[in-house]
Amino acid sequence: MYQNVVDFIQELYQTKEFLPLHEPQFFGNEKKYVNDTIDSTFVSSVGKYVDQFEQMLAEFAGTKYAVATSNGTSALHVGLRLVGVDENSEVLTQPLTFIATCNAISYCNAKPIFIDVDKDTLGLSPSKLEAFLQENSFINDNGECVNKMTNKIIKACVPMHTFGHPCKIDEIVDICDRHNICVVEDAAESLGSYYKGKHTGSFGKVGVFSFNGNKIITTGGGGMIVTDNEALAKRAKHITTTAKVPHPYEYIHDEIGYNYRLTNLNAALGVAQMENIDIFIQKQRELAQKYKTFFEKTDIQFITEPKYAKSNYWLNAVLLKNRKERDRFLKYTNDSGIMTRSIWRLMNKLEMFKDAQSGDLSNAEWLEDRVVNISSSVVL
Repeated sequence: MYQNVVDFIQELYQTKEFLPLHEPQFFGNEKKYVNDTIDSTFVSSVGKYVDQFEQMLAEFAGTKYAVATSNGTSALHVGLRLVGVDENSEVLTQPLTFIATCNAISYCNAKPIFIDVDKDTLGLSPSKLEAFLQENSFINDNGECVNKMTNKIIKACVPMHTFGHPCKIDEIVDICDRHNICVVEDAAESLGSYYKGKHTGSFGKVGVFSFNGNKIITTGGGGMIVTDNEALAKRAKHITTTAKVPHPYEYIHDEIGYNYRLTNLNAALGVAQMENIDIFIQKQRELAQKYKTFFEKTDIQFITEPKYAKSNYWLNAVLLKNRKERDRFLKYTNDSGIMTRSIWRLMNKLEMFKDAQSGDLSNAEWLEDRVVNISSSVVL
């Protein structure tokens, strides 16, 4: 059966050479725009392409503002700072996520609290979130959500749209609003994904995207903070440019800032990629449909978009019967020159987060044993 999978993927990509998991495609104006930045000498954090890329992203995601950063992790870090996360805070998030989510929380000297995911979305579970907060928190006289166990304020919640599949973000936002918790939406993987007709990243107080080399569009490395709040957008731009106060010649900085601004060189690549975003999404969804049709004839389950959602299918994934079968599949496909990988090890099992508070994580543990990513590069 595994050989049939290998044969199918090699036929899809018309090659028996090594197949990476997800590689970028450049068939538009990438070289033209990058060369333009070089000719202009504006290759650093000031230039027309940075502004244009921000405008294109805000318009595409349906938000009023967008602020470009050096990568998705820096965008998450600043997003958490914007909503007031600090050393006295705790942040609710899911254990089934990429390490950047928890790294960003740690950069703020805050502590994560792990809430289980739903099997149908791979994202944060609203029902598990509600149950945890009802049992473990209360609202103090200042209207803040306080953890009964630690007496620390639960300041934010970071749900993540896993592999581009939208979680039940409207329910999560509703629960958090009732508990005065800010939602920082980790949409790093979900550019081009929609939940109930609305683009991911636009539900929370702040949303974050990533443009790493393996994402649905890439700037080489880059991120974006999106929001409808003008004050937050201005502050995001300020602290990502070293918190420098505008002045013709003096260097004045009014707080601790970060050198997180995206470069014009990277943004030029992003503008060219955004010009073809609809093609990328169309081709990713066509690829997913081919996988779905193929795996329906096997004992392996292909993971499809959740109900009420339209996914960009950034990374295609399958479910094996158990961990033993998962590991057999991983070995066979990788030995055959097709890169596959298991889903991330749960964050609460990593050394630095092993003592973090968590609720029941049975769904995440079940998925960890079974989920495998398969070849997901755009087939043109």
